[in-house]
Parts: sequence; C-alpha cells; structure tokens
Amino acid sequence: MSDQEDPLARIADALERLAPDRRKPTDWLAAPAYSWSDNRANPVAAIAAPPLGVFRGIDRQRDLVVENVARLAEGYAAHDMLLWGARGMGKSALIRSSVAAAQASGSNLALVQLGVTALEDLPRLFYRLAGIERQFLLFIDDLAFAEDDAMGPRLLRSWLEGGVDARPANARLAVTTNRRSIVARKAGEAEDAMNERDLLDDKLALADRFGLSIGFHPCSKGDYLAIVHAYAEPRGLAFEEGEALAWAMQRGARSGRTAWQFVTELAGRSGRSF
Repeated sequence: MSDQEDPLARIADALERLAPDRRKPTDWLAAPAYSWSDNRANPVAAIAAPPLGVFRGIDRQRDLVVENVARLAEGYAAHDMLLWGARGMGKSALIRSSVAAAQASGSNLALVQLGVTALEDLPRLFYRLAGIERQFLLFIDDLAFAEDDAMGPRLLRSWLEGGVDARPANARLAVTTNRRSIVARKAGEAEDAMNERDLLDDKLALADRFGLSIGFHPCSKGDYLAIVHAYAEPRGLAFEEGEALAWAMQRGARSGRTAWQFVTELAGRSGRSF
C-alpha cells in the first residue's frame, strides 16, 4: 500500500506540513525503552523494574502478562492488555518487568511509555512505528477519563480495534487503571433504570476492546508479608512482622507498594542504599 493510500501516512504528512519537526530523528532500534511526549520520543537507557521473582499474590496475573509480552516479543499474535484494580499491587511494575524479562531472553522488544496527554499524538507515533523492524509495547500508566470526556474514550476504542488509524501490527497497547471500565460513572447513573444498561454497555465497550483484561485486588495479610520478605531478605534486612503490619495499617492498605515503602524504611534506618 502506498503512503497516499494509507490513512496514517496522510495524517502524519498533514501534521508535518503544519508543524515540521526539525529535531534529530529518533533511532527506534537503539534503546530498550522510550518515553513519548510532545510528538517526540526520548530514549531511556534502562528499564527500572523489579525481577519477576519478587511478585507475590498475583501469580495468575503475572503469568498472563509475561506470556502475552513474550508472544509480542517473538512477533506472534498478542493481545492489547488492560490491567485494572487495586492501587499499589504491581500493575505498572509487572508491565516493565515483563518487557525487561523478554529483553533479557534476547528479544528486541521495546517499551514506549506514553503520558496521558500524548493520546492525541498517537496517530503520528503509530505511523512512525509501522515502518520499524521491531516489536513495541505502548504503555499508558494510570489512565482515567473525566466524566465529561466523550472524545478520549472513543479515540482509544478506534485505535484498539476497527478504526482507520488503528495501531500497527508490530505494536500493542498496555494500559493500567484503577477502574475496570476506565471511564468514571456519573453520580445517579445507576438509579436511572431506563438508561443504566446503555450507559454501562458504552463504558464497558472500551474495556472490552482489550484482549486481556486482568484484575488486581488488595492482598491478604499473608501475601503482604510474603512481599515484604521477598524484598527484604535478598538485602539482608531483618524485621518484625508486627511492625510490617502496623506500617500497612497506618497507610490504610496492604499492597506491594506499601511493602516496598516499608523495606525502604528498613534500609534507611540501617544506613543502606539500594
């Protein structure tokens, strides 16, 4: 297909004519990861991520994400992913760790993290990536749309499936969010019986575009302590389980993030750095 026939090419050409980019072109083969904002990619020298072995209490979720990322890395059919649910349970870290694991196995897969404000720039990014001999996982962290934002969810649905500017075959999207539907429900929607089903279907239509929708839930006391042990023991940090639980109680949540913060506190007290 020629550039003239490709809708993505026409969009990108039009944008270039309106605002030519005089910056040095991105080398999309040089870095393990990139951040995308203001219509440009910034190379990231290394992916900061914990090893897969430290994740506790999310075995099923970890396995699903790792397998899907590995498929993408090999150029096989892979899903767009929606990771939703409890804060601090490793959604974002799991995305980064899975890509790092694929790269450690010899894959040339790249991670591209997008800011939420970069959504409008996706057609230009899609066009650039389509011509690169490399697989890409595009990562949007902590995505949420405002109640009155009708355009953002529609654009994302179009990019995921069925639109003329859908993402290219060598790229997949991974999105983390606290809501399964991504879109917030307005107050009073549930009480309107006539419109409830239509409104709910419209909101879930966005989540349903993801081939993998994976829920994360608050961890049990046992899982929380297992996470603390997984972080503390390799660093030679001893602790009392009662103190670890008190730390979580003071912060109102048992989660992987809370566990890491507690271990950071232990290290600081001991005069150590990571």
